Amino acid sequence: MRFSKVSIGSVSMVEAPQRVSSEQIEARLGPLFQRLSMPAGVIAGLSGIHARRFWDEGVTPSDVAAQAGELALRQAGVAAARVGVVINTSVCRDYLEPSVACVVHRRLGLPAECVNYDLSNACLGFVTGMDVVASMIERGDVEYGLVVDGEGSRHAVGATVDRLNATGDARAFADNFATLTLGSGAAAMVLGRSDLVGADAHVYSGSVALAATEHSHLCRGSVDGMLTDGPRLLVAGVALAERTFRKACAAFGWTSQSLSEVVTHQVSALHSTRLAAALGLDLTRMLGLYPEHGNVGPASLPMVLARAAELRRIHPGDTVALMGIGSGLNCAMAEIIW
Repeated sequence: MRFSKVSIGSVSMVEAPQRVSSEQIEARLGPLFQRLSMPAGVIAGLSGIHARRFWDEGVTPSDVAAQAGELALRQAGVAAARVGVVINTSVCRDYLEPSVACVVHRRLGLPAECVNYDLSNACLGFVTGMDVVASMIERGDVEYGLVVDGEGSRHAVGATVDRLNATGDARAFADNFATLTLGSGAAAMVLGRSDLVGADAHVYSGSVALAATEHSHLCRGSVDGMLTDGPRLLVAGVALAERTFRKACAAFGWTSQSLSEVVTHQVSALHSTRLAAALGLDLTRMLGLYPEHGNVGPASLPMVLARAAELRRIHPGDTVALMGIGSGLNCAMAEIIW
C-alpha cells in the first residue's frame, strides 16, 4: 500500500499518571509466589519491564483517547472543523457499543460530516488506522484525518492477580505472564494532504503487511486478561517479521543500515533483541519505552514515535520504519520520511 499525497502533521502521547513497579505487582502476588517458592524479581528479569502505568480509577479509554486527539490537533495546528475522519484503534473499550470513536468525536467537537468508527486489529490497530485514513486522503475523500488510541490495563492486571492468587500454579503463571506486563497510555496522530500539512510535514510513504493466521490460537485476550503461549508466539512472530521485512525492503528500498530509527510495538526486552538480531537491526536505533511503560498494546508504537521525536532522535529527511506484530498473527511495516 503506497501513498503519494499523505503526510503526518503530528503525533502525540499521553502518559498515565500512576507508576506501578514490577516489584509492586509481585508483592500483590504474594500468595502465588509463596505457594510456588518463586524468587523476587521474576517479572522484570524475564521481561525487562520494571514498571507500567495505570490511569486513575474511573478513567475510560475515550477520556484519554480524546485527550491525545486534542493534543495532536493542537500540535498540528488543525481545527476540528477540518477533520474528515476519526478512527479509534484501541483494544480497550468504554462499552461494546457505542464506539469509542463516536465519544471522541463528540468530545473534540468534530463536524457532523466527520466519519467516525472503531477499528480493531490487536496491537497493529494504529498502523492499520493510519492506512485507512491515508487511503481516504489519497483518494481525495478527506483533507485531514485523526487516529486515536487509549489503553488501560488496571482491570486486566488486577483480575489476573486475583485469579493467580486464588488458584494459580506454575503453568497458569506462565500462561498469564504477558498480562502482568501490560501498561496504560494514549496516543493520537493527525494525517493530512501533503500540500496542506506544509513544509515541515513528515511524508507517509505507505506500508506492507503479511498474515500467519495459523498461529491465531497463541494469544487470546479478554477484558480480564490474556492467555499467551509466549515461547511459540515469539518464534512465530519473529519468523513472520523476517518475511515482512523482506517485503518492506523490496517495496521501499530498505536495508538494515538505511533506517535512521526503527519504531516498534514493544512487548519486552527479549522480543526487541530477538527482532533486532533476526532483521540485522542496530538496537541503538530502537528506542525502548517498555522498561517504564510495559506493553501498551496498539498505543505502544505511536507512543514510541512521539517520544523519539520529543527526544530529537529523528531529524528531517530521516527514514523511519514502523514495525509491529499483532496477535492473529499479523505483521505490518510502514515508512515515514521525516
